[in-house]
Amino acid sequence: MAHIFKPIDNTDVRTFSLFERESKVSTDDFAKPWEKGGGFKDFLDKLPNILAGDHLKDVISSVVSAFFEKKTIVFGLGAHVIKVGLNPVVIDLMKRGVVSAIALNGAGIIHDLELAMTGKTSEDVAASIENGTFGMASETCDFLNDAVQEAKNGTNGLGQGVGRHILEKNLPFFEKSILATGTRLGIPVTVHVAIGTDIIHMHPGFDAGNTGEASHRDFMTFTSVIATLERGVYLNIGSAVILPEVFLKAVALARNLGHQLNKFTTVNMDFNRHYRPLTNVVDRPTSKGGKGFNLVGHHEIMLPLIAAGIIEELKDS
Repeated sequence: MAHIFKPIDNTDVRTFSLFERESKVSTDDFAKPWEKGGGFKDFLDKLPNILAGDHLKDVISSVVSAFFEKKTIVFGLGAHVIKVGLNPVVIDLMKRGVVSAIALNGAGIIHDLELAMTGKTSEDVAASIENGTFGMASETCDFLNDAVQEAKNGTNGLGQGVGRHILEKNLPFFEKSILATGTRLGIPVTVHVAIGTDIIHMHPGFDAGNTGEASHRDFMTFTSVIATLERGVYLNIGSAVILPEVFLKAVALARNLGHQLNKFTTVNMDFNRHYRPLTNVVDRPTSKGGKGFNLVGHHEIMLPLIAAGIIEELKDS
């Protein structure tokens, strides 16, 4: 039997005052129009204190606060950050002492090395995949395999091994290398490799065993860095899978060993929203009392914005 519905009677609806209602948006938080001749600090101040505008300023102030309190600030960088020309921005923050440590995936050492070696990187995959030449540059693999052997002979991991090799060979663009800068300044740059994901893994000279061993030492170094993250900041910039997984495992290991990791800030930055960074960087690690932010935008715009905001606040202090 069909149910017959009649229009509901709303005569007795209860109302209340708009002026007494809690509202999420206020004109106090609105953006302010730009005035010709203003500076970058003015630009940030004029952003709305709503959603991403507010989050951007919170991220900048979190990094600056951690810097002045001498807390740990870590950048986890996907290789795309290097490919869109941001090495100078990252290196500048390293030189200023803002960055305590950097983590890269396996592709990061490839693009960083090629920049140091030739001043260019990022081949045309669409063209080279068709004729079998994709990923077959001999110099890249030969150099990195030599660096792996150097890492094997010392106590340093893969990142320091490559950075040291770049400096020893005095590559023509070494000053553009994050790895070389880390080695020179004593800033840990760890590399976290997933075998089969990088072009050098296809070459006959690739040493999988020594690469894995060196990368595992880097994971242990990275975990020792993360163990000091209390009241610090971790920024995952452009890694959708590898580094979010590595970060979560490092947090778990550090907590298992008794290190206090309750209140710290995490930031994920990418041009898409991905499940793994949101879960493994923004949400789960900060559930005990920290803060997590997710900023969506192109790296080549967002990272320089944040770096400039950091530098402006440092100059004001």
